[in-house]
Amino acid sequence: MGKKYDLAIFDMDGTLTKANSSWRFILEEFGKENMETYRAFVNGEIDEAEFMRRDIALWKEAKPDVKAIDIALMMRNLPLIDGIQETVAALHYNNIRCVIISGGLMCAPRMIAEEFGFDDYIADDIESDENGYLTGNGIMNLDLSDKGATAKEFIRKYNTVPERTISIGNSFGDVSVFKTTGLSIAFNPLDMEITGASADHVIKSQNISDILDVILEVKD
Repeated sequence: MGKKYDLAIFDMDGTLTKANSSWRFILEEFGKENMETYRAFVNGEIDEAEFMRRDIALWKEAKPDVKAIDIALMMRNLPLIDGIQETVAALHYNNIRCVIISGGLMCAPRMIAEEFGFDDYIADDIESDENGYLTGNGIMNLDLSDKGATAKEFIRKYNTVPERTISIGNSFGDVSVFKTTGLSIAFNPLDMEITGASADHVIKSQNISDILDVILEVKD
């Protein structure tokens, strides 16, 4: 009997975290908000790079000498969903590798991966100078409009195929990942019309380990 899956691809913001956006979380820590910028991005008036620049500008407005380490330290307070340790341990026990694909801030999935044992991760990042001070620019490591392309890169990297890959996410941005995997789970989806309807399963829970009932119930 062979194993059914080799790889599980997790979204981060709103899936592994209770906060729907790690970018917004940092803004709130600084006492700022970006709804005007968010609307401009959603409406296609600005691109992802400009979206990041405007957010970082608000951080620097609150703390002109802000460093990358300051953001990483603030991210320690990011609220995480329950059950991550149990979930990763169970998937690893079944020889399923676990990776994170996120449009959030790189320091967050790095922190989560190191704490819970994820095998890999990728996210957008922030640029800093040789002294660690933020330059005001973001670093785009993936295309938020096509996270599925990054999912395919991980599938190749871990020498598997879409049919033996699982995806877990909560928003419209995860739909392209759902389409690249053999099993897709919308975990606490922000909308049922698109995100929920695009997944094989919808799970609403305050504990991510509830996805294991779906993943591990199917045996070859």
